[in-house]
Amino acid sequence: MDQGLPEEERLRADFYALLANLLSGPPDQANLDQIAALSGDQSELGQGITALAKLAKITTPEAAEREYNALFIGLGRGELLPYGSYYLTGFLNEKPLAQLRAHMDKFGIERSDDVKEPEDHIATLAEIMAALITGQHGVRLSLADQDAFFNTHLAVWAPHFFTDLEGAEGSLFYAPVGKIGRAFMEIEIEAFRMQS
Repeated sequence: MDQGLPEEERLRADFYALLANLLSGPPDQANLDQIAALSGDQSELGQGITALAKLAKITTPEAAEREYNALFIGLGRGELLPYGSYYLTGFLNEKPLAQLRAHMDKFGIERSDDVKEPEDHIATLAEIMAALITGQHGVRLSLADQDAFFNTHLAVWAPHFFTDLEGAEGSLFYAPVGKIGRAFMEIEIEAFRMQS
């Protein structure tokens, strides 16, 4: 990670990493303990963080896993399908995934062998954004390139997904994750709009 990264960029990368961590799988006790130590301000984003921290203090790993499975996996499918292709076309593995793969190839980002999910999963996209901000994969994008990646692969559907997550019937621990994600996406959209 680039030690010369400005504080605001590091914070952005940290938010993306938090979302990637929470949405790639259920938190274990160590993750819950870390989340419980977070605190937020009175902004909408801060309120989501405060709510998540309070829930992390009383949520067991088993309860988090049950909720995660019900929301994202299910017996046939979960309550939500956290994939860009699905949100944009109504089907999995469609043109948005092909566009993402081409964009990843352009930056030399390869799919990890241990990841079985399509790359347009919300957790993977958040992880990629964090890495592109910090230069973790050897490529640190300019703000203009980050803007292009974000607006092509996240801004077009992630706010809707996070709104759905916040209001999902089975969402308790994950409701504030939805609020955090939605508020953060709104901040990113506005920040990129102001810079263009």
